[in-house]
This record gives sequence, structure tokens and C-alpha cells, in this order.
Amino acid sequence: MTTQDDSGSTLSSIALGEAPVLERLIEMNLDSLASSGLDEKTYFMVRLAALVAMDAAPVSYVMNLGLASEAGMTLEEAQGVLIAISPVVGSARVASAAGKMLRGFGMAIAAEQAAMEDQA
Repeated sequence: MTTQDDSGSTLSSIALGEAPVLERLIEMNLDSLASSGLDEKTYFMVRLAALVAMDAAPVSYVMNLGLASEAGMTLEEAQGVLIAISPVVGSARVASAAGKMLRGFGMAIAAEQAAMEDQA
């Protein structure tokens, strides 16, 4: 199995709610939200900046940006974070992050659509 197949499988599991390890990671992150003292949107904006700085995997963006959206963070705010950190982390890192976000969400959407077709 290739790395892309592994990523697709992981994203499919998340989309179908069959990812206990990743669900635990989300729970851990929610605990850190409460401890941070930040409001939800600010918390997820900071996390987005950290993900970009670390060159995180697509699945990390899917998990975090999905929760960020639920917390009210908009696409424009996410783009603002990318613009703000670009001089610090570099344009190549930001471009890489943007591609990983698109790839991650594209795979998650495809997995959700496949699951709906299987149920139909």
C-alpha cells in the first residue's frame, strides 16, 4: 500500500467515523482548548499556524479545520492566518499547506460521497 493509499484510507475512516485513534486525538485537543484560555476561533487560528509551521499531514488539516469551522472560523480568517505567517514560515511552506488542505478535504469529500453511494 502506498503512502497516498494510507492517507486515503485514514481520511475515509475519519469521514465514516471509524477512526478511534484520531477521535482520541481530537478529544485531547479539545482538552487543550479548555486549558488554553483562548476563545475557540483564536485557538484554531493558532493551531492552523502551528500546523503550517510543522508541515503537517493532510489529515491534520482535515481534523483541525473541520473543528475550526464548527467553532465559526471562516475561510477568510484561515486565509488571513496563512497571509500573516507567510513572512515567518516562508511562501513555500504556506503553498505546501494550502495544497495539503485541498488534498485532505478532497479525499474526505470523496470518501463521504462513496459512503453515501454505498448506503443508497
